[in-house]
Amino acid sequence: MLRYFTAGESHGKAMVALVDGFPAGVRLDTELIDGELARRQGGYGRGGRQKLETDRAEVLTGIWQGVTLGSPIALVVRNSDYKLEQMRDIERPRPGHGDLSGSMKYLDGVRPILERASARETTVRVAAGALAKLLLREFGVTAFGYVVQVGPIKVAPKPGPLDQQRKLRDQSELYTLDPAKDPEIKRLIDQARDDGDTLGGIIEVRVEGVPFGLGTHAQWDRKLDGRLAQAVMAVQAIKGVEIGLGFEMAKRPGSEVHDPIHYDPAQKDTPTLGFTRPTNNAGGLEAGMTNSQPIVVRAAKKPISTLAQPLESVNLETLKPEIAAYERSDVCAIAAASCIVENVVAFEVACALVDKFGGDSLVEMKARWELFHRMAREKLDREDQMHHGGTEGTEK
Repeated sequence: MLRYFTAGESHGKAMVALVDGFPAGVRLDTELIDGELARRQGGYGRGGRQKLETDRAEVLTGIWQGVTLGSPIALVVRNSDYKLEQMRDIERPRPGHGDLSGSMKYLDGVRPILERASARETTVRVAAGALAKLLLREFGVTAFGYVVQVGPIKVAPKPGPLDQQRKLRDQSELYTLDPAKDPEIKRLIDQARDDGDTLGGIIEVRVEGVPFGLGTHAQWDRKLDGRLAQAVMAVQAIKGVEIGLGFEMAKRPGSEVHDPIHYDPAQKDTPTLGFTRPTNNAGGLEAGMTNSQPIVVRAAKKPISTLAQPLESVNLETLKPEIAAYERSDVCAIAAASCIVENVVAFEVACALVDKFGGDSLVEMKARWELFHRMAREKLDREDQMHHGGTEGTEK
C-alpha cells in the first residue's frame, strides 16, 4: 500500500512528507522533483512570499546510491520565511478560511489553525506526487495538468501531442494551453488586485498510458474515481471535482454520454489491448476502474479567501463586528493549483498501480505488468480463435 502523510506549518521550520510503501529500485531524480516545486511557485497573480522561498526537496531517508530502498522516504522542504514563534494571533477570522471553525473546534486561537490549513502544506504534496511520477514513467504513464478557466474566461485545451501541449503550457504565465489568452487573463487579475479582490478558476488533469484495471469495483473506498475525487477535493480551496464529462452528463441522454467500444487489432500490444473509444466522456474510469483510456479530472478552485479589501467578520475577543484580518496573500493562484492537482492525481494513480502490480520492487512490478498484458492478449487471441475456427477444431 502506497501512501503518504505530511507535517509542518506555513511559517514553521519546514514542511515534511513521509512516503510509505514506495517500491525499491526506482532511481531518484531530484531535478524533476525540484522542477515541480518551482512550477508550483510560479504563475501570474502570486503574492510576495514566492520571492522569499526557493523550494528544494531534501530526501532524508529511503535512498541508497540514488535508488529507492522500499523503506519509508522522508521529503523535507525548508521554509526560508520561518518566523512562527514571533507571529501574533489573529482575532478577526477571515471568511472562507478555517479560522473560525478551527478555533471553535480546538477552543484555541486562530494562528494554530491557519498555519496548518495554509496552502503552503501543498509544497510537500507536490514533492510526493513528483516522486510518484518517477514510478509512473517507468510504465509510460504521464500526468499532465493545465488551466482551462480563470474567473469567467474559458481557455479550451488544444488537441495535440503531449510534448507540444507541454510546450504551450510552459509558454503561458497562467499554465493554459493557449498562451495568446494570457494578456486578457492578466488584465482580469490586475483588475482584481486593484479592487482588493481575488480570482479562482478550473483545472484539468489528464493521465495517459494507464492500463486496464487500476482501482476496483469491489469496495466503495477502493474505487479509483472515488480516491481521485477525495485527493483532489482535499487540496486547499478546491470546491468541486468532476471526472470526464462530469456534471454535463446530467444534461444529456445516455446515447450522447456513453463511449462506444471498438476494437483495433493493430493496437493490441499497447495498454489499450486494442480497445478504442471515439469519445472519452467517462474520463477513463468505469465502475471505479480504469478502462485504458486517458483519465480526465477537473477541479474547481474558489477565489483565495484572504482579501485586501476584507469582508465583514467578528472580533473573537470582543464579539463585536469588525472587518476580517489580512495577511500577505496571492490574488490568483490557479496556475500553482494546476501543478498541485496534477501531482496529487499522479500519486493516487501510482497508488493504484502499486495495488494492481505489487509494490515491493520495480523489477517485480514490471514483471507483473508484462505478465498481465501477456495473459490479456492471450485471452483475446483465444476468443478470436474460437470465434473464427473454434467449431472446426472441436469436430476434429
